[in-house]
Amino acid sequence: MSDFVGAVDQGTTSTRFMIFDHGGNEIARHQLEHEQILPRAGWVEHNPTEIWERTRAVIETALNTANLTHSDLAALGITNQRETTVVWDRRTGRPYYNAIVWQDTRTDRIASALDRDGHGDVIRRKAGLPPATYFSGGKIQWILENVDGVREAAEAGDALFGTTDSWLLWNLTGGVDGGVHVTDVTNASRTMLMDLETLDWDDELLSLFGIPRAMLPEIRPSSDPRGYGVTRADGPLGGEVPLTAALGDQQAATVGQVCFSPGQAKNTYGTGNFLLLNTGTELVRSSNGLLTTVCYQFGDEPAVYALEGSIAVTGSAVQWLRDQLGIISGAAQSEYLARQAEDNGGVYFVPAFSGLFAPYWRSDARGAIVGLSRFNNNAHIARATLESICYQTRDVVEAMREDSGVALDVLKVDGGVTANELCMQIQADVLGVPVSRPVVAETTALGAAYAAGLAVGFWKSTEELGKNWNEDRRWTPTWDGEQRERGYAGWKKAVQRTLDWVDVS
Repeated sequence: MSDFVGAVDQGTTSTRFMIFDHGGNEIARHQLEHEQILPRAGWVEHNPTEIWERTRAVIETALNTANLTHSDLAALGITNQRETTVVWDRRTGRPYYNAIVWQDTRTDRIASALDRDGHGDVIRRKAGLPPATYFSGGKIQWILENVDGVREAAEAGDALFGTTDSWLLWNLTGGVDGGVHVTDVTNASRTMLMDLETLDWDDELLSLFGIPRAMLPEIRPSSDPRGYGVTRADGPLGGEVPLTAALGDQQAATVGQVCFSPGQAKNTYGTGNFLLLNTGTELVRSSNGLLTTVCYQFGDEPAVYALEGSIAVTGSAVQWLRDQLGIISGAAQSEYLARQAEDNGGVYFVPAFSGLFAPYWRSDARGAIVGLSRFNNNAHIARATLESICYQTRDVVEAMREDSGVALDVLKVDGGVTANELCMQIQADVLGVPVSRPVVAETTALGAAYAAGLAVGFWKSTEELGKNWNEDRRWTPTWDGEQRERGYAGWKKAVQRTLDWVDVS
């Protein structure tokens, strides 16, 4: 068997390709950003063709850098930004419209109408999700209703929908020349269109959005020994490699953090934050604003479920400091600047740029910086930005405890923001529990590699994967209980100031 497994990690701001050995060690990587297209307030788009071109480039560069070829890879997995919606022409391979990104809020009236018309409970019961702009169903409906010719093409079976995993799988396996149109259960569970119990598209849910079944991909296990297909010989890998795994990015990070037992949780810090708690094969319905979602499915084994707290804006709030305010020149500088302030100086920043996700689900909310006085400076704004990441996480942890009865004794963390050591210390202080970062912080790509390798026997079991996990750094709380609760009370007051800002009725 070949010595390595590859993983495409197609994220919100960039695409990377990583190669891992049997010990889960990184052998090579390459990463490229893609354009964030912002046509108007609340709209966020990507160019699917650019994403495919970036995917080709990162695969080719990483292989060349490591002096490897396709024959060195036992399998390939894909992980991806989940709810981002692509609709393309199966005959030409061209997208009908830009990808509508998970952060996009143009479908707020579609989501509000579903609840107003009494359909929200059906979606919650079957799909485990609240009607929200976050998920794919409303985005597909918007494209069908607003882009000329798409509905007719969809009904004829010529317009295909997919999240970015499906788009890349289709292109990697041949595109217009026989590309496979598939997705996995984790990505399908983010559309508002899949029944969590049957793990299949649901006709009643499809009818609520007016979506033809013919445009949807086949739903497959996250790790599939049958494989989804093989890469085409004239593609970026230069030969045939089995494509055996696909997972949404947060589920992939859960696998990468080897959270295979019920009660284990991880938090990924990226563009947004995503806290997942493994609930095993039991469907746990949330009554506190969390999502019930598929965690993973390996081969013919039963699906494993999770409770998820999804937070729209965390790492991207730091990007906002850089790109829109210009008070830092790079993400790393946010830590240096925030350290210039001993505390937040009474300032709270609620980055509700796309409304508020879990546990509030308020599309009418918008961002606010509150508590300002002339005493405050840019260091306080930077500190409040890092604290906003941590307080939003506490909101989710509190909801998760209410739903599951599980109180965290440690929080496993991963993702780019975990490189910010001040932010991780604040996280431990805000939660009152230790925060643990693994040696391989990019667990999203690692999880996709693990799932792909399991499918072909590169790794024999999840127990074997557990032996690969090693802690790199642990932060322990330094705040006392009074300071912790006083800070959280201020945060809750700040959240209230963001509500009822946009009319979505």
